[in-house]
Amino acid sequence: MSAFALPTRRRNRNSKASRLTRTLTVAGTGAAVLALPILGATCASAAPSAAPAKVTSAASRAGSLDSWIRQSLAIMAERGIPGSYNGIYRNVMRESSGNPRAINLWDSNARKGIPSKGLLQVIDPTFRTYHVPGTAFDPYDPVANITAACNYAAHRYGSIDNVYSAY
Repeated sequence: MSAFALPTRRRNRNSKASRLTRTLTVAGTGAAVLALPILGATCASAAPSAAPAKVTSAASRAGSLDSWIRQSLAIMAERGIPGSYNGIYRNVMRESSGNPRAINLWDSNARKGIPSKGLLQVIDPTFRTYHVPGTAFDPYDPVANITAACNYAAHRYGSIDNVYSAY
């Protein structure tokens, strides 16, 4: 060993960074490029799930994060669900970086078989409980995901505007 060489550290193979590195290595460069914006998020994967849900709503087929948030806000106003554009946007960017197909396959929920999905990383039981009629019954549908998550946040925290971390 040279005088300037640093000793190699044993890496924890179970750390989030190690799992992400292994996943990106297996998935290839395309997935690595897609995953870069979410490294600061709550570790949602940019890769689609093994069995992607069929997306049928008009909101999911076309649109943007801005249009999905605005559609959700209109439905929320009709149903009396509190929340603001800024509160939704802030939480979407933290949870999925705006990827409606994001899925977390390595947290405690995923280990229980109920991974967090979509723009606001909602697990299936929460989505079913807080689903808002008039939206698609699909946790990957952007408008349905936002609206259900905001309904949950309203019941639990008063509003999505009061959520500043994983919820």
